[in-house]
Amino acid sequence: MPFITTTNTVTVTVTVIFFFLFMLPSTLSQNTTFNFSSFTLRNITLLGDSFLRNGVVGLTRSTTVPASSAGSFIYNNPINTTTFTTTFSFSITNTTGSSGNGFAFFLSPFNRLLGIPGSLPNSSEPNRFVAVEFDTRFNHVGLDLNTLDPVRTDDLTLQGIDLKSGKLITSWIDYNSDKKKLSAFLTYSGSSNSSKPEKPVLSVDVDLSEYFKEILYVGFSGSTEGSTELYEIVNWSFELFEFLVPQKPSLVNHHNVSGSGSTVSVAVKDVPASKNSTKNRKRFVIGVGVAIAGPAFFCVVLLVLGYVSFRKWNGVRKQKKSFRTGFVGCPKEFDYKELKLATRGFHVSRIIGNGSFGTVYKALFVSSGTIAAVKRSRHSHEGKTEFLSELSIIAGLRHKNLVQLQGWCVEKGELLLVYEFMPNGSLDKILYQESECSNFLLSWFHRLNIAIGLASVLSYLHQECDKRVIHRDIKTGNILLDGNFNPRLGDFGLAKLMDHDKSPVSTLTAGTMGYLAPEYLQYGKANDKTDVFSYGVVVLEVACGRRPIEREGQEMVNLVDWVWGLHSQGKIIEAADKRLNGEFQEEEMRKLLLLGLSCANPDSDQRPSMRRVLQILNNEAVQPLVVPKVKPSLTFSYSLPLSLDEIVSDTEEEFNSSHNLCEIKID
Repeated sequence: MPFITTTNTVTVTVTVIFFFLFMLPSTLSQNTTFNFSSFTLRNITLLGDSFLRNGVVGLTRSTTVPASSAGSFIYNNPINTTTFTTTFSFSITNTTGSSGNGFAFFLSPFNRLLGIPGSLPNSSEPNRFVAVEFDTRFNHVGLDLNTLDPVRTDDLTLQGIDLKSGKLITSWIDYNSDKKKLSAFLTYSGSSNSSKPEKPVLSVDVDLSEYFKEILYVGFSGSTEGSTELYEIVNWSFELFEFLVPQKPSLVNHHNVSGSGSTVSVAVKDVPASKNSTKNRKRFVIGVGVAIAGPAFFCVVLLVLGYVSFRKWNGVRKQKKSFRTGFVGCPKEFDYKELKLATRGFHVSRIIGNGSFGTVYKALFVSSGTIAAVKRSRHSHEGKTEFLSELSIIAGLRHKNLVQLQGWCVEKGELLLVYEFMPNGSLDKILYQESECSNFLLSWFHRLNIAIGLASVLSYLHQECDKRVIHRDIKTGNILLDGNFNPRLGDFGLAKLMDHDKSPVSTLTAGTMGYLAPEYLQYGKANDKTDVFSYGVVVLEVACGRRPIEREGQEMVNLVDWVWGLHSQGKIIEAADKRLNGEFQEEEMRKLLLLGLSCANPDSDQRPSMRRVLQILNNEAVQPLVVPKVKPSLTFSYSLPLSLDEIVSDTEEEFNSSHNLCEIKID
């Protein structure tokens, strides 16, 4: 009997534990609701090109540049959902008639998402999202799961709705986890039937339980991809319900468990020992075996895990040692926990930029009260070796017009680089008044100082450091401004290092359209003269206050062509930024404009070196600067014909395969 009593006691205990683990949570539910009649930055995070104006969030910018504009905004707090309903109103304004990609409402476990062409979120993590897309190119609504290709779409034209009408549209999106059905409803806001329609425009039978196993972030993402569509979210409400419905534990026949509220009754029926002694002994032997084998197995697992952890730790230690040897010029190796704390766990609210290297975060070190910029690599850990070998040399570069590398960290499978923080951001944001200081206008003194400082650092990289550095991505977005608006060149993600007596060969053209030299586009070979061309474009931007490529009416205007045209007419001074109101020395402005044209000469042999550029700016050059009145024309021969106009064009045109010449002419 003692044995039977013990067995029954254990059974009762296990049954009670099962009750609390499985039965009690079924009474719990979670209801999360938010409602934004207008938006503030208190509870949302803006990413990419998205902006907030008068309580309305714009996902894209109405830009005249034929390049993609993409942005996202995310609700800051994560959610855990199985069933939800959301309502939002939006408008789509199209100024040119060309269609973009549209926008999407999405749920994803990642909060570092940026808009990309295709209107859906992008992340350095593997794609994992649920999205309802509103496609303006095909005027349809669709459901996307982990991919830009929708699993189901429905044409809105048949429903009498035009996404590009410019009217305010209200959408409802519902998902019922019990029915495993997602539905989307659309109607024009303010119309006679502005209430939720009875018939959905999209209805999909789909099981999203696999996506709802972890916490999620919700938000919107949009992309224009070459058009000028503006997507605006006017209001947004969201309500979710989480019900934890457990599986009831299976009980043996002689245990009868029933629960109501918080009460439980357990009935135990004793069985005579004479009939069950053999069975109980077997159970006892099995229990003892399990009691011995269980801890033994657990110890073996611990030993295996310990061995694997030691191997991993030893590999990381050796890797860090090799990095420490390579980063001779770095003053400090940072601790991962320190950087994570300084960036609030790499929170989206701390993102200040994105480059070819990865995402840049603002880091505040509470202990010292200092601020830094932390770059988080998006490259795979195995693919960093060659890239880090280049960075180890760049870390040794020292110049007053370079963004200095302050330290590094290699932990948790990540590479983190710590740079000094530039409070005034990038030159393009200030020059085109897209920063928080939108009313600030760069004076002529600041502009000339920027041209001189950039020439100085490029002369250093090309001719003065031990190994020649070709930056390959000189543009206003990669020129940062310190507290006194002095220029600092940054983002060496595309830089190439080489000996002074060797010519670089790049197998892949990299950089930004509008800043790329013609021969680089043609042959993919980067050298110091390709950097000089990009510098010339930047100088013209600084002097004129215009972007490298702008749309005027239905035509695309190239900045170099435009300034050279004025030079041909003897009116080059008219290219000066009108916002300066003539507050500059005319001869200095003329010299800067001619210098920009000379550097942006299509013939690379006619471009000056950066050392000569610096001499000209410092009035130390012996020979005067001579720029031809008519822009030179170049002819390239190659197997796949492609013109510069076709590269920057946002329309598709048929091409005659019989042509075998690309003639770049600038009048």
